[in-house]
Amino acid sequence: MSQFAAHLADLEQLDARGRLRSLRRRAGADFASNDYLALGTAPRLHAAVQEAIARGVPVGSGGSRLLRGNDPEHELLEAEAAASFGADTALFFSSGYAANVAAFATLPQRGDLVVYDALIHASAHDGMRLGRAETAPVPHNDADVFEDAILAWRRRGGTGRPWIAVESVYSMDGDRAPLDDLSAIAARHDGFLLVDEAHATGVFGADGTGLARNLHGAENIITLHTCGKALGCEGALLCLPGVLRDFMVNRARPFIFSTAPSPLMAAAVREALRCLADEPERRGALTALIAHAERVLAPCGVVPTGSQILPLIIGEDEATMALAAALQSAGFDVRGIRPPTVQVGTARLRISLTLHATPSAVEALAAAIVAAQ
Repeated sequence: MSQFAAHLADLEQLDARGRLRSLRRRAGADFASNDYLALGTAPRLHAAVQEAIARGVPVGSGGSRLLRGNDPEHELLEAEAAASFGADTALFFSSGYAANVAAFATLPQRGDLVVYDALIHASAHDGMRLGRAETAPVPHNDADVFEDAILAWRRRGGTGRPWIAVESVYSMDGDRAPLDDLSAIAARHDGFLLVDEAHATGVFGADGTGLARNLHGAENIITLHTCGKALGCEGALLCLPGVLRDFMVNRARPFIFSTAPSPLMAAAVREALRCLADEPERRGALTALIAHAERVLAPCGVVPTGSQILPLIIGEDEATMALAAALQSAGFDVRGIRPPTVQVGTARLRISLTLHATPSAVEALAAAIVAAQ
């Protein structure tokens, strides 16, 4: 095993710090998934895939989009998604991670500045590392500091365009970005606003089209809508002006050199978008569940966020994982989140509300937290 000595040593260090991860199967009441609207098991999506198979839609794409992998289902999805989200065009990726990496690595140019929220997703960080633009992190959800960073860059001689990068709903904190303020800042400085709508798509906005829906129409707005969360499928849709879509097709290496997503998945996402428009009762039920959970879980120390993501900050890694294990043993699938996913000293339980849970299950979870603390 000597050839693996460095890897084993790293794993042992993670274990000593209480940060060793492992895979485990689904078990217990769902307070962990991102299938917020329970569309992952919706009969409509199953029927859409069966219907697509019946009319000959292939399982695999057979190649990258620029070779032979460009299927009519991809193009239909992109057209329908652009219309749904109010964008000029859309581009379909195999995952939100791939889309974020591609966007940040490709769109900001040498001489530009990417000002990003300190809590933005890891995929954005990875994309920025591959990109050519200067980057600057700023404290979480402080719009004024975004503008300060742009002004400081200009004073240092920055001549490119600024890019403001945020999540509309943050995946670990559940709070919202000040999008109207950030949009105004981007407009004042001839910049772009790139919004990751992963945890807002399907849940917030008109017909579940996200919190940045009213900003589309401006040429400096780019949004990312993942399909593997509230839409219950897989993949991601990058919504952006047509010229930037063309640029991505020609320059984005994660797009150019990846096998295209399954055309069957494109068909499923198309149906999921229709579900958002046709079944507003799903969002209504989730909204009611969020309000109920905030009331019931507040005495346990859970932070109310107004979203389906409710963090219970514990602080220390080992205590967090011990509480998660106790809840899992009691029949609740709640996961502990540790650094580096969150900042040091903020390890937490991430309580995720979906339509797989009931109000009574939330009440039982609250009782279990009190018993385990």
